Amino acid sequence: MRIVDVICAPGQTGFFYDDQRAIKKGAVGDGATYIGEPVTPGFTSVRQPGESISVMLLLEDGQTAWGDCAAAQYSGAGGRAPLFIAESFIPVIEQYVKPALIDRPVTAFREMAAELESLTAGGERLHTAIRYGVSQALLDAVAKAGRKMMCEVVAQEYGTTISRHMVPIISQSGDSRYENADKMIIRGVGVLPHGLINNVTTKLGGHGEILEKYVLWLSNRITALRNSPGYNPIIHLDVYGTIGLAFGNEAFSEIADYLERLERAASPFKLRIEGPVDLEEREKQMLALKELTRLIDERGIGVEIVADEWCNTLEDVKYFADNRAGHMVQIKTPDLGSVSNTAEAVLYCRERGIGAYQGGTCNETDRSARVCVHVAMATRPALILAKPGMGVDEGYMIAYNEMQRILAMLSAKK
Repeated sequence: MRIVDVICAPGQTGFFYDDQRAIKKGAVGDGATYIGEPVTPGFTSVRQPGESISVMLLLEDGQTAWGDCAAAQYSGAGGRAPLFIAESFIPVIEQYVKPALIDRPVTAFREMAAELESLTAGGERLHTAIRYGVSQALLDAVAKAGRKMMCEVVAQEYGTTISRHMVPIISQSGDSRYENADKMIIRGVGVLPHGLINNVTTKLGGHGEILEKYVLWLSNRITALRNSPGYNPIIHLDVYGTIGLAFGNEAFSEIADYLERLERAASPFKLRIEGPVDLEEREKQMLALKELTRLIDERGIGVEIVADEWCNTLEDVKYFADNRAGHMVQIKTPDLGSVSNTAEAVLYCRERGIGAYQGGTCNETDRSARVCVHVAMATRPALILAKPGMGVDEGYMIAYNEMQRILAMLSAKK
């Protein structure tokens, strides 16, 4: 089986690009947009529509394999790649990727993904979004050529066993953190609500009081709305470094005190805090999370810390995991480039006894979300992000239904 053509189509994602630095510096929410000037290079406004590129590989037997290039909502921040604009990057794919793939035989996925990762454009590595989308298409091509599901290809090439159970799903609320939490509880989402706590003044509170009040409300709301006492979701909140901004990025004892307060507010439910501090540099971030994790464990505080910012590449994930800089690491799929790197990152974290959160971004597409489900079912991370979007229902439906289809197919084959 050979690839006979590579076709690109510009597309939209399920959310927006947001200038994280501008928001942290005080850009004010105004309906579905923000008032303020952009700070991060490439942005023309604080919020602008997310863009994608569908990459379609025409195979010699007439089948089409495809994937979607997409980048994180907070592109250009936390050490991530710059803004991904379809008009700018379709020519890059056509000039550098297309010639490398046309007439290439479809072989092993890991082999093809490694070749993709080694490609350069003008002496620089391809944008992470390109490697992400093209690798999805390559995985699909290998699956179609072998008449297999994508998860079967990953499991075979990485020597794993496909999960026979659902991987826990985390949903994200966006700014509608009350109404969307209700949706999650009603649907029985296993990990919730993400929360988008990205501003000290309006969402955390100068002393953390706003978030503490919200966690208490959330705990009470779960108890009030759950359909059975057996439903005990994990409360997982992404705070985008705002705790560090409020208490001091290296005020570890004070941060630990605050986390203990949040633990009490969340009771009886388990609590995870993602990105408690953001030191704006990888080494400092790793050391801060390592020390905070050590202190929390030493004091017996039952809150798990999740690393996110400045942990972007496969090498970063390994570095944070090796240093136990967090109890869990978010593997932000578009930032790692090829989905082969996502698979390796999940397996590496599991080997090191670190929680693997196969995440991503609300700013993806239905296609990238489905491919990620296949990778997750083959590598079995601790949880997977429902994506794209912030509306709960759509992203959760995509992840849940794809897993159920995989489980049904495995059962039928067995």
